[in-house]
Amino acid sequence: MRKHIIEENGISYTLGKDGFYYPDLKLPEGTEHPIGKYGRMKCEYLKNHRKARYLNLLLSGELNEYLHCVDEKCDQMMDLLIKQMKVKQGVTEQMKAEEPMLWVGLMNNIRQSAEEFVLKEIVYR
Repeated sequence: MRKHIIEENGISYTLGKDGFYYPDLKLPEGTEHPIGKYGRMKCEYLKNHRKARYLNLLLSGELNEYLHCVDEKCDQMMDLLIKQMKVKQGVTEQMKAEEPMLWVGLMNNIRQSAEEFVLKEIVYR
């Protein structure tokens, strides 16, 4: 038996130790972008709830770039929402200097609200 064969469909096969031919498949070369908190959360969501989408991105080599884009989009949305909520609720640097505990409480509330919106609208969608 030959060690390597190529079928008419163009796929090459290699003979395994058990006597069966296995296709020579390789994942395409993808980019290596850093993935942050929201990108990792999106990856887990895709793995557990959108398996077909996850496998499609993985096998096409686009998963890393997709997760990086999701992470950047979430970070930008968080920054924008926090700025808008700070203005709407009247949270200023003067408040930070005069009433630091009130400022911390309001900022924590703003961050949690912004993150809840980002998770609902981008990560878990």
